Amino acid sequence: MKSYKSSNYVVAVNLSTIVKGILAFVFGLLSIFSLSGILTSLKPEYRISSSSVNHAAENVSGAMLYNLFTMENRAFKAADPAEEELPSMSNLIFRLATNVSFEDPRSFLGRELPGFSIFDSEILVAGEGTDFTNMPYESVPPAEALNSENDAQLQNTEKIENPSSSDNPDNKGQTTGDKKTVYLYFTHTRESYLPYLKDVTNPNLAHHSQINVTKVGDKLKEELENRGIGTMIDKTDVIANLDKKGLDYWYAYQESRPVAQAAMAGNKDLIYLIDIHRDSQRKDITTASINGQPYAKLAFVVGAEHPNYEKNLKIATELHNQLDSKYKGISRGVFVKKGSGTNGKFNQDLTGNSLLVEFGGVDNTFEELNRSSAALADVFSEYYWQADKVGHVISAPASSQ
Repeated sequence: MKSYKSSNYVVAVNLSTIVKGILAFVFGLLSIFSLSGILTSLKPEYRISSSSVNHAAENVSGAMLYNLFTMENRAFKAADPAEEELPSMSNLIFRLATNVSFEDPRSFLGRELPGFSIFDSEILVAGEGTDFTNMPYESVPPAEALNSENDAQLQNTEKIENPSSSDNPDNKGQTTGDKKTVYLYFTHTRESYLPYLKDVTNPNLAHHSQINVTKVGDKLKEELENRGIGTMIDKTDVIANLDKKGLDYWYAYQESRPVAQAAMAGNKDLIYLIDIHRDSQRKDITTASINGQPYAKLAFVVGAEHPNYEKNLKIATELHNQLDSKYKGISRGVFVKKGSGTNGKFNQDLTGNSLLVEFGGVDNTFEELNRSSAALADVFSEYYWQADKVGHVISAPASSQ
């Protein structure tokens, strides 16, 4: 009998040890997955923070945090705020471990398909016809497309209109005088348009060292100045600088940052910074018909990974609303980007008066782009002079990072 009891005891001890071992193994595995998820979520450019942790934190409200405190100290229940459902711990742990959210189907593919994370944006304000299937994105070109020696031969250049101002824009005599208060620059300097690149049909190859988005800047500058707003344009070839330093395309914003900072330091009159880009979507998505004429659509992109992004968001939203009122269909909307696979700042932390505007897509023509530049200058000038009445709020330049 004693031997039998001893045998049962040994079996019980062994089972307990096995169960503990299994639990320890599962806990260790979850810890490894969680750590892997956090590490792989680090931003490829700046390596600052984990997007999965950021997403988890975003879902914790003040009331929810208060409820978590009451779990430790019941005395807090006396002043309990409105009831709020606590987050599912299993979902929270799973999201931290895998960066997958059951509420967002895109997250299931974002880790598995290279480049898929470029679609990981939020539509804050949707323009006419905008949804998750046609959001703006900028494809990463192959290295050879960024070498000016590989520039495609040009075509249809005789159709590129010289910037010509709109017919008598009404600025009501308002002017900034000799002051240059708007700064135009180009982080992706060589983004170009397929109609002018001979034998090029691949959107990823729509890049050129001469015919590119800087010509959109020329037109926008003229339209703004015709409305009394002093504007300076900087055509620093950021892509060429990357090539000289042996840096890849992902470092473009890091390279354009000191360019913008130098402009702000050298001209204390600057109020607005506008980074001009071109989208990679095709013509049916990036073109609108207004009063029987084709316009290249515009899209506003806001980086949300800095403390004061709401200021940039406010400007972009107001401009979208004004465009939607005067040029129905021209604005695709306002899009917020953050998390892994994207820059998250776009240098917009330098000032609360920063804009990143996508002008058209790879298939648009400069005739369409010029109309859109005039339209944006029209509504921007209205916004500008209205803000001027109450005094522009200028944010100090951030330190170089």
